[in-house]
Amino acid sequence: MPSSVISTQPVTSTLSPETIARLADVSILASLNETTLHCLDGATEVHLPAEQILVQQGEAARFFWILLSGAIDIYSVLPDGQENIHHTIDQGIAFGEVQLLANIPSSATYRAAADCELLQLDEEQFWLLMTSCPGVRQAILGNMAMRLAKMQAATFQQEKMASLGTLAAGLMHELNNPGAAARRASSQLRENLVLMHALTARWAKTEMTHEQKQCMFDLQDFALGASLTRPLSSIEQADAEEALAAWMEVAEVQDAWKLAPALVSVGIKSEDLEHAREIVPANVFSDSISWLVALISSMQLVGIVEESVSRVTDLVQAVKSYAYEGRGEKQVIDVNSSIHATLVILSHKIREKELTLDKCFATDLVSLKTDCQGLNQIWTNLLDNAIDAAPQGGQLTIRTWADQVYTGVRTEPRTDICVMFRDNGPGIPPEIQSRIFDPFYTTKAVGVGTGLGLGIVFRIVEQCHGTLRFTSSPGDTEFVVRLPVTKG
Repeated sequence: MPSSVISTQPVTSTLSPETIARLADVSILASLNETTLHCLDGATEVHLPAEQILVQQGEAARFFWILLSGAIDIYSVLPDGQENIHHTIDQGIAFGEVQLLANIPSSATYRAAADCELLQLDEEQFWLLMTSCPGVRQAILGNMAMRLAKMQAATFQQEKMASLGTLAAGLMHELNNPGAAARRASSQLRENLVLMHALTARWAKTEMTHEQKQCMFDLQDFALGASLTRPLSSIEQADAEEALAAWMEVAEVQDAWKLAPALVSVGIKSEDLEHAREIVPANVFSDSISWLVALISSMQLVGIVEESVSRVTDLVQAVKSYAYEGRGEKQVIDVNSSIHATLVILSHKIREKELTLDKCFATDLVSLKTDCQGLNQIWTNLLDNAIDAAPQGGQLTIRTWADQVYTGVRTEPRTDICVMFRDNGPGIPPEIQSRIFDPFYTTKAVGVGTGLGLGIVFRIVEQCHGTLRFTSSPGDTEFVVRLPVTKG
């Protein structure tokens, strides 16, 4: 890819009458007279060939430009290497002032869509122009205010889409697991029903006494009623299965070693089956045990299906809570539930890194009354950053509490809701801590990180009349969000 343009044979002088006339087509300068426009004397006239790069994404701001002719495409490079063209600058547009005034790098690459002629001011010339020419300064600041408003809306939307991408990946993981479990359970249930039907058909041809039938029913009742037993240790489980399987082999039960685990899982021992063995013929007893195991297995599989459906329902509810929170109208929000919804959606990342999650949610936390939008983006960004920062097998801590804040001697205390996110990762290097809330600042490679996350979080917290503070050292990074229950 071509590097940033260096003009061939730049011309720096008093602007010619022809150039002054062309400046009349520049929208932000159209109201200025010819005398005022000579404040731009000393600017460099630059020729930019088609396809040439003017400024690269991520480069520091160095120039202010006025496009006299041609067109310039503004695009960014996505993580997959694809170009995403945002818009095209047409003739008569001035640009570059936002990066210079806000001291932020270029968020996109500027490339000539056709041969271009530009008027270029370096940083020193730009600031001299801003201090010495009120008319031009007013025009540039007005243009910047409009651009900043558009940029803020665009970056907010961009970060929201990035958050949705993160959540979509989480939902794919979260929905796949219960879906696969329910599918496997349903398949096994079908096999159990076919087996139970075959065994029932066989019993229909067998003469059984009332005592024998009652014994079988008693075993079924016992199995269904004993489904909640004390969990056994691995050694206890293995010993119990081995003992029961050995007993059933002596009793001529087919597939004894295959059937024993299900019986042990509901607490059945050999002595529970002894009476049935004594009064029921061997072949009928074997079929009865197979039928009993199919019943136990089916009940357990129904539990898996119920749990899977419940998990999907929880996910749907979490997404609904996330999506509908913050629609601009006054809302009463349960912060604990809001954070829980985000945790549900991002829990796959916590499991993948085998992190220990320590949650301490205040049970008496008051609801937040606000019309502030984007609260869920606060939790998503801070939690996602903490997960990424924590080492494999590390620890995350989330805590909520209410705090009374006295804002004046004679005023009632204000209640703040406080939320803390902590990880035991490597920490934020001291040399970049002062910049982590800057718009577009990121330590990731170009095209990998937008640098919007923490900047967006900071602005949302400010819009909610709250504060965002952090401390960081190796092994301990903590972010604390404070939000007033009502606007102060």
